Amino acid sequence: MADVSQAGSGAPLAGVPDWEWGADLCAPFVELLPVSGASISVFRRDGDATTVCASDSLARRLDAMQFALGEGPRWVVARTGKASISADVARDGHPDWPVFGADLTMLGIGALFAFPILAGPVLLGVVDMYRRTPGPFDREATARAFSLARKVAAPAVRAAMHAAEGEIPEATRHGLRREVHQAVGMVFVQLDVTTAEALALLRAYAFSMGRPLEDVALDVVERTLDFRDLPG
Repeated sequence: MADVSQAGSGAPLAGVPDWEWGADLCAPFVELLPVSGASISVFRRDGDATTVCASDSLARRLDAMQFALGEGPRWVVARTGKASISADVARDGHPDWPVFGADLTMLGIGALFAFPILAGPVLLGVVDMYRRTPGPFDREATARAFSLARKVAAPAVRAAMHAAEGEIPEATRHGLRREVHQAVGMVFVQLDVTTAEALALLRAYAFSMGRPLEDVALDVVERTLDFRDLPG
């Protein structure tokens, strides 16, 4: 897996049209890049996210898996603000997302590409793309992906706002389940940390144990897991 710098991604690209963004924001990524499918998610300050488009059922499944597990290339992008690429999921190591990566080849995934949607220095969301066959983007495709991700920023935010108002019924609002919110509050009290730190600790523990975040949260809520009892 590789983090890809954005250096030079702002240069004009021959053959890249000034795309007229329509209702399907994923379409240009699938049509102009060597990928099989794509999805676009916009982050919210409250920890929720809205998926404004997914090109196909497998793209939707990958999107849902990453949110349910709290791990995947999307979360690498969210943490670093840089593109995250696994050009060969069968051969690459996945230390940042072992649970998510475990079944990718059985789903027919050859490569994954996640690019940040940025407005200046602000990370607004992520474009997730997959390809059935392994292989990296060449220099032109990488630059084109950065260019498209930059141009989709405003349309994606508008789509997320419309979805929040109920104007886009197919959009998917991803939020933390009630049990996760409860567990965050309990860890907040147990360890006297901020709520953001409590959520990070829950996700780190789930990651280290190879378990879904929701299952760990339920253990906390049911008081079978107390973070004060964990080794420091």
